[in-house]
Amino acid sequence: MKISIVNHSKHPLPAYETGASAGMDLRANLETDVVLKPLQRILVPTGLFVEIPMGYEAQIRPRSGLAIKKGITLLNTPGTIDADYRGEIKIILINLSNEDFILCDGERIAQMIIAAHEKAEWVEVDELVETERGAGGFGHTGNR
Repeated sequence: MKISIVNHSKHPLPAYETGASAGMDLRANLETDVVLKPLQRILVPTGLFVEIPMGYEAQIRPRSGLAIKKGITLLNTPGTIDADYRGEIKIILINLSNEDFILCDGERIAQMIIAAHEKAEWVEVDELVETERGAGGFGHTGNR
């Protein structure tokens, strides 16, 4: 699949790090380093603009290494970039650690996955088909 992209950043285009990678890393596009305090959130520019084909979305997800090593994650995960959005891709980072995090220009901060999606059409009915699970949820099957 080919996707049109405009790169106004100082960095290379997002790329798959391995042959089996599902996501492409996105990099911070900053003029200066930013200190992210504990529990602080920030909107980080990437300098990237994309044209996602109809029937697809770009999902923005955290990077596991940043999450486990530094406590840095995304607030709206997965974030969605719709096919008709033409603005800059920006990432909402939050620092869930107890320490300041210094965000540097070019740092890999999130990953982007291109995924197909369907359009749903609601069919209003009086009742739903019963299942064994029924309305059970929120841990109703236990801990183990």
